[in-house]
Amino acid sequence: METEIKRISTKDIITYLAEKFPECFSVKGPVKPLKVGIFQDLAEKLNDDDTVSKTRLRQALRHYTSSWRYLKAVKVGTFRVDIEGKDIAEIDEEQAKYASKTLKESQEKFGNNSTANQKTQEKSSKHSHKTSHAKASGAEKRDSTKFKSVKTSKRKTVKKELPPLKPVESATIKVGSKVKVQLGNAPMDATITEIAGKDISVQLDSGMTIKTQMQNIYS
Repeated sequence: METEIKRISTKDIITYLAEKFPECFSVKGPVKPLKVGIFQDLAEKLNDDDTVSKTRLRQALRHYTSSWRYLKAVKVGTFRVDIEGKDIAEIDEEQAKYASKTLKESQEKFGNNSTANQKTQEKSSKHSHKTSHAKASGAEKRDSTKFKSVKTSKRKTVKKELPPLKPVESATIKVGSKVKVQLGNAPMDATITEIAGKDISVQLDSGMTIKTQMQNIYS
């Protein structure tokens, strides 16, 4: 009896999803924003499919919803779709802004990396030629110190006081609950999609799915 080979690469799983649910996923061309909680729907549909594990499926979804192609599709007025391609919920301004911000940060991180390295090398080369002049210029050093001090001060004044978050009791949470997730300095709205012991999977309003723990979940 021939045994099916498990799909373990993200690319293979996304290709498989596009073949099995063509009205929902695509490998090339236009992308449709996915409904919040679509992981549960997919896990149920693929429950008897031994070639795709839930862990790999979750990773593939995270990769798919973090791609530049997907983030560009999350715009005000467009609709999230279910696995059959039916419109479920309209993208609001907050979700669109978050997707745009995430896209910009990703492009700056990966797209400008080589440019940043080049500028660093150029700056280092110029500095080596002006070492003797820089040592003799005490006034320039003092001005530079003052400038850094001002910049540091400005950063501190921009910091905003965020309202305290209310921790969620473990007994009250369930799949589908609307919560806030602490990511960095700002809490984000999310929906619980899976609870596995201490690990809790949530889907942000942008469509991105992440795994976190109870201490990061708030009401």
